[in-house]
Amino acid sequence: MLWPLEALNGLLVAERRGRLDADRRRRLAGFLSALPIRLDEETASQAWTKTSHLAERFRLSSYDAAYLELAQRRHLPLASLDQDLRNAAAALGLTVLGT
Repeated sequence: MLWPLEALNGLLVAERRGRLDADRRRRLAGFLSALPIRLDEETASQAWTKTSHLAERFRLSSYDAAYLELAQRRHLPLASLDQDLRNAAAALGLTVLGT
């Protein structure tokens, strides 16, 4: 459920740090908003149980643990460049995308 906010925040931070200009940020936001992504309605109900356990076990933020929980529950690959999150996914036997 947080994906649109996280993606937008990443674009805004990149713009503020001079990595892209406002026009490129707007184009990228338009591209991302047009992707056929479905938001998961079960994520919030997992927060106090499974997500909390994963955050504690792997010392992750609740946000990263939520992505991990979603990938595990739905048997999806996880795309991330965050090394701690990648390590946790690998420990759970999940497919990890990215370099």
